[in-house]
Amino acid sequence: MSTPPEALWNSLPMPAFVLDGNDRISQINPAAEQFLNTSARKLTGTPVFDRLAIDAPMDGVLARVRNDQSPVFVKNTDVSGGNSEPVPCNLQIAPLIGDSDAILLMVEPRRLSDRLDQPNGVKSSARSAIGMAEMLAHEIKNPLAGVIGAAQLLAMGLGAQDLELTDLIVAESRRIVALLDQVEQFGNLLPPQRQVVNVHDVLDRARKSAAVGFAANMKITEDFDPSLPSTFVDPDQIMQVFLNLLKNAAQAAGSGGGRLTLRTYYDRGLRLRRQDGSGDTLPLQIEIIDDGPGLPPDIADNVFDPFVSGRENGTGLGLTLVSKIISDHDGWISVNSTPGHTAFRISLPVVPNKNAQFGAVKKEAP
Repeated sequence: MSTPPEALWNSLPMPAFVLDGNDRISQINPAAEQFLNTSARKLTGTPVFDRLAIDAPMDGVLARVRNDQSPVFVKNTDVSGGNSEPVPCNLQIAPLIGDSDAILLMVEPRRLSDRLDQPNGVKSSARSAIGMAEMLAHEIKNPLAGVIGAAQLLAMGLGAQDLELTDLIVAESRRIVALLDQVEQFGNLLPPQRQVVNVHDVLDRARKSAAVGFAANMKITEDFDPSLPSTFVDPDQIMQVFLNLLKNAAQAAGSGGGRLTLRTYYDRGLRLRRQDGSGDTLPLQIEIIDDGPGLPPDIADNVFDPFVSGRENGTGLGLTLVSKIISDHDGWISVNSTPGHTAFRISLPVVPNKNAQFGAVKKEAP
């Protein structure tokens, strides 16, 4: 295995690891020793993910680096070493020249000033705001109901010009109530009541509901893997996820309509590495794809954060709730968006059950 020049290697200001073909640590630099608070002697030869907890599906990333022999950059993911608190980091992963199986992994902790300059910097304060809103929502909604009622009473004796003002009061008050209703869902969402579920059944129910409602002007196509095994989820909560994503796609398409594709497939290579060092295989893949304008570039990396919305008057809480539900099911959700193609991908574990029900064949909504 090639050895980095010692002076350069020791001078790197960020933690760096050389991994062998089995993802074991073969070399680390002093910054990595400090990051893990452990000596190189104790770390050498140990599996890297026994020492580093990375909140991203790293197995697939490492496999891609080896297969393509090209570097990959992972932005803004939580990394922790040992029992330390997770730290927002950027990762640089690259093949090591001269050894097709060896990989160089560099961990760049993001500085506080960098995080404050980015949209992600509002994440903790936004979550604090959600927590505060959960406590105050009931108290706020009660007087708002009184305001709406008073405005409606006033409207009964006003002329057309003044009615515009009372209508504005009612409309804006109802919008605030709707926002608080969504905020309250975070506090009221119960733990998943899991059962063995054929995800195609849930997707088909969501399709039928969308086709006769908010997506009536869109063409919906199902492209299902008929051999897909069952998963272990709360069907009502997963239904809520699918409906939310379908509604977002329909709203993005506008009155002109468009095409929605519901796709499922099996991908054995996806594995989620959690902050505590444990990992789950998430082979069951569900994609909800639309041909709309795509996500605005300035929010594409933060669509699952609270209060981030690409729509005028949007609350920015729908996708946050979706992300929370998927996380509660030990799953993973991601999005890939370009103009004309936006794909939300949900990855879930499967049930190791010989009697798992299988899915449906490809078909189109009426």
